[in-house]
Amino acid sequence: MLARCRRLLIPHALLLALAAVVLFAPKSRPGVQHWGAMLAALGLMELLFLAAVIRNRRRGTESTAPYDLIVFVWVLLLLWELYTSVSNLAHPVLVPAPENVFDTFREQWQTLLLNVAYSMQLLLIGFFTGLILAVLLGLYAGWYPRLRAFFYPIANVMAPIPAVVFSPYLVSLMPTFRSASVVVIVLGVFWPTFLGTINRVVGIEPQILDSARMLRPTNRTMIWRILLPYIIPGTVSGLKVSMTTSLLMLNFAELMGATHGMGFYVQNSITYANYAHAVAGIIVIGVVVTILNWIVTRLQKKLIRWH
Repeated sequence: MLARCRRLLIPHALLLALAAVVLFAPKSRPGVQHWGAMLAALGLMELLFLAAVIRNRRRGTESTAPYDLIVFVWVLLLLWELYTSVSNLAHPVLVPAPENVFDTFREQWQTLLLNVAYSMQLLLIGFFTGLILAVLLGLYAGWYPRLRAFFYPIANVMAPIPAVVFSPYLVSLMPTFRSASVVVIVLGVFWPTFLGTINRVVGIEPQILDSARMLRPTNRTMIWRILLPYIIPGTVSGLKVSMTTSLLMLNFAELMGATHGMGFYVQNSITYANYAHAVAGIIVIGVVVTILNWIVTRLQKKLIRWH
């Protein structure tokens, strides 16, 4: 009980110190925005922290991860506030005040949501197109020896190559930036998943194949009724890495020639030396990645409970 109270005391003491500095410390840097948006963000982070603590207690776990993470966040924000708004020791342009960054969410929330929606649309189209094609073609290439002998060396070469390498060429080659971004994501998802599917089909346990062959199934039945259910757990378990990698590839592609999207928002803000908006955009990308990872984790738990 004492240890639990002590763990709660440290982060809340840091939060009070941070709030006191934000509210009452004199500001040396000119142009610091109102602290309202920052305090609202601090309150939201505090609620998320408390929710994580309550969830762990209900599960009967005493993980220190939420405490460690929130302490790190409060210390980081406190140092950021002291070195920018209070003392103005940091570069006045390259390192924006935290009040200005959090005020960007209040001021630019519609623009940020629009760019997130644009990026998510491209991400989902490219990701699921690449994933479905890779699984379907990988099943056939893994089952038929002649197809495997032809495609495996190609996939073995293409899979390690980051799709972002093709981005500049695809942006110039494709008729629109939108189609180029989708192709970048498709390539980034397709080759690793295609190669992994072939390897899973080839590595299926001989006992499963022997048992299935006793029923004399057709090749179509073998692929769809035996091989597909067998590779689903491995494919689903790799969704988190594939989804995160796809988002990173999309953001990189959006740095070149895009007019919408989170990558474009960050790059455009840097071009006009608006680093408060750029940092806010980076934070939004991090939040989006976190939410996607959470969604994929939930899907994995529901789709492959037995695995």
